[in-house]
Amino acid sequence: MQTADLRIALFSGNYNYVRDGANQALNRLVGYLLRQGAHVRVYSPTVAEPAFEPTGDLVSVPSMAIPNRPEYRIPLALSGAVKRDLEAFAPNVVHISSPDRVARKAVKWARKRNLPVLASVHTRFETYFRYYNMSFLEPLVEAWLRTLYRKCDALVAPSESMAQVLRKQRMNYDIDIWSRGVDREIFHSGRRDLAWRNSLGIDNDMPVIGFLGRLVMEKGLDVFSDSIDQLKRRNVRHKVLVIGEGPARGWFETRLPDAAFVGFQGGTDLARAVASMDMLFNPSVTETFGNVTLEAMACGLPVVAAKATGSQSLVDDNRSGRLITAGAIAQFAEALRSYCENPALRSEHGKAGEDRSLDYSWDAINQAVADTYVRLVRQHRTEITPA
Repeated sequence: MQTADLRIALFSGNYNYVRDGANQALNRLVGYLLRQGAHVRVYSPTVAEPAFEPTGDLVSVPSMAIPNRPEYRIPLALSGAVKRDLEAFAPNVVHISSPDRVARKAVKWARKRNLPVLASVHTRFETYFRYYNMSFLEPLVEAWLRTLYRKCDALVAPSESMAQVLRKQRMNYDIDIWSRGVDREIFHSGRRDLAWRNSLGIDNDMPVIGFLGRLVMEKGLDVFSDSIDQLKRRNVRHKVLVIGEGPARGWFETRLPDAAFVGFQGGTDLARAVASMDMLFNPSVTETFGNVTLEAMACGLPVVAAKATGSQSLVDDNRSGRLITAGAIAQFAEALRSYCENPALRSEHGKAGEDRSLDYSWDAINQAVADTYVRLVRQHRTEITPA
């Protein structure tokens, strides 16, 4: 059994209709698998005008827009047409990447046919409710996730810190690491562009604190803005640069009236914007890896991040950045102040982060997932082979 022998049915709640780190990783994985000769079929909600073209064959599953967040869709069911397509494709392994209703149906479908199932964990869904005053639901959501993940043969997590969380939560005991890579041809410190900064009204010597990500409350926008307020009260010279779009942009602009908002950036434009910061501030606790953290490190920036899954596996505290207890506003502000007022420290920690980013090769990372597929198929065939 080799990678080229794989036939993978991949289920995603958002493969390409809204751009995020998780679905970009999935598209990279599919592209790599196809180049290795594997067959992949992707099942996901679709829209008329997606954020980007999908990699590989994409089959639309019935879905509906999420109330109050219409940019996202809820997969509803494995329709008759989707089931027929699955049967015709005849996968030898099923991969689910979001814990929705269709994923659960896909697991049930696979179990009836004695097919192995791999689940990839891309975000800490149970933590989202903290940002909508419903944290009391977190234990219930955790239990709901456990019922799904315990039915899978194995999980892959983006970082060892996230794998440890999953083990502690008793989600599964077969957990491999599917890390994330960074495109070093795009993200590097040479992308820094002072003329571009100047066009935003930012002086060459002004310390720039960057935010990079989708503008939704679960990314820690409240913690970010409260920490910036502390810097203002301490009269720390700085400028905030915000990269990204999302439904909370209006709220964030109100909280950060002096910030430069440059909207969504992609490719080399994104790399230029990131490299033109002086530090990244990532207070989110929902990421399981932290793609934005790795991209910033590749661009030679120190990172101030919440001490949470993902960032803990990337940032070396007091060497390539600072890891701060989640929600600790005063400590976040102090870490940012030290970088704003000490260019030599910024440079030293940024260089350490850039060196660390060299460890993340996309091909090696994606081959680890292919190896997990192959292992599961082999194990499953051994288990069902008559004595």
